[in-house]
Amino acid sequence: MEKYKILIDTDPGVDDALAILMAHEHAQVLGLSIAAGNVGIEHTVANGLKLIEVIGADTPVFAGCATPLVHAAADAAYVHGQDGFGDTGYTPSTRSAESEHAALAILRLSHVHAGNLVLVAMAPLTNLALALRLDPTLPQRVAKLVIMGGAVTGRGNYETVPAEFNIGFDPEAAHVVFSTWPHFVLVDWEATVQHGIEFARIEALLAASDPRAQFYRAISQKTRDWTRAGGRPKLLIADALAMAVALDPDIVTRAKERRVAVEINGALTRGATVVDWDSRLGRPANAQIVLEVDQSRFESLIASALGAG
Repeated sequence: MEKYKILIDTDPGVDDALAILMAHEHAQVLGLSIAAGNVGIEHTVANGLKLIEVIGADTPVFAGCATPLVHAAADAAYVHGQDGFGDTGYTPSTRSAESEHAALAILRLSHVHAGNLVLVAMAPLTNLALALRLDPTLPQRVAKLVIMGGAVTGRGNYETVPAEFNIGFDPEAAHVVFSTWPHFVLVDWEATVQHGIEFARIEALLAASDPRAQFYRAISQKTRDWTRAGGRPKLLIADALAMAVALDPDIVTRAKERRVAVEINGALTRGATVVDWDSRLGRPANAQIVLEVDQSRFESLIASALGAG
């Protein structure tokens, strides 16, 4: 598997944490650009710093946007814990975030690694939208953009029924990215639901003695309990799925090239991802929509990132 140079835009979060562990196991990670989303920016930055410490890496962490571009939005603390990492009361990292804003770091690293950079966006797209507004030529220097976001047939997980969290949290930012970026890979919430992890499988992986598994077991306990209490048969780890697609593109077994846009005005549909499934608009596809992946390869990437492979 080729080792990519990856920049991760993230709002850590329990599922972000697993994706970041995966990236450090299988790729060269250039940095974490952090946004608010799952919880507030002070927590997402602290979580990013702590995770890098647990990994034992020297990956720089760049603090970014603390709010959506336009409207305030509700976070997902009820899933991830008030601190985003399961309210475990972990000892904070002694490291600090870089002084450079995340949007500026995205632009700088796109120049330093022009043509070789894979950008994995696992947060609300606020930082990326700001970077695009500062420099619309950004896509020309990025080899691939993988976005975790959307619900391509309207079965979302946010306040407005059709919306997925990352897009629903900041629809204006998502609109900027979707309408500006020529082509990206979209790993949506519905693919996440299809590719959940059996609880017995995840519990076996989290029993590993590796410090990464031990840390992830602790911070994911609240989310695992919440998932079981809600009657879900499997653990859903959206960002890990997106990272798997970024790390191993051949994992994708079924995908569609389609035009995707974001609804920003609808009273019932704000934040919805609207897919032109039948090419009725006559506009070129801007997204490869991932529909299915090889489940065993996905789970193998998770296992090795937890030291359980």
